[in-house]
Amino acid sequence: MADVVSPEVRSRMMSGIRGKNTRPEWAVRRALHARGFRYRLHVRDLPGCPDIVLPRHRAVVFVHGCFWHGHDCPLFRWPKTRADFWQTKIGRNQSNDQKHLAAVRAAGWRVAIVWECALRGGVDVGVALAEWIGSDGAVCEIRG
Repeated sequence: MADVVSPEVRSRMMSGIRGKNTRPEWAVRRALHARGFRYRLHVRDLPGCPDIVLPRHRAVVFVHGCFWHGHDCPLFRWPKTRADFWQTKIGRNQSNDQKHLAAVRAAGWRVAIVWECALRGGVDVGVALAEWIGSDGAVCEIRG
């Protein structure tokens, strides 16, 4: 199926999709900051460039969009057009996520993954993250 917009328009539309400073990221940051946590953003020295780094607690937080990371939830549906492209793209994102998770853990950091659906599903992400940061748990996954 041919694209309904010109390549220039498609390029402009796709350039608006950001990987940093997304709305889910902002929500997690606000929740952590309101609870007194201070953090660094997008530390490039760590594998996967985590969205939020809490150096004092030796913890990192990855905020994943359900579509881009292929989460098994109602927010994710496989696109019907260009299925091969999207399966390759999302599959590569998932394998990179696993590789980065293992590398960050091997470097001695604790890891939390917050899914976009958790922010939409009524989960109090700030409370869940605060409890995890205060514990000695190695990995935390907050789902919707």
